[in-house]
Amino acid sequence: MPEQEKPKLRITPKAYTGESSVISARLPKDMIADLDKVAKISGRTRNEIMLLCLEYALKNMEISFE
Repeated sequence: MPEQEKPKLRITPKAYTGESSVISARLPKDMIADLDKVAKISGRTRNEIMLLCLEYALKNMEISFE
């Protein structure tokens, strides 16, 4: 898919209010720093940003068996 056709992940200030469970993940330090920058700019928490990114990835992924 050409770059201009890729859907964008739009982040707006809004708290997540759904039911949740706690999980743990190891992330590279530079990725955590990037998440913190987005959180600061958007006014959302790091957790909210990760949740939005995961939801986006799940909705837009393609599984290939090639």
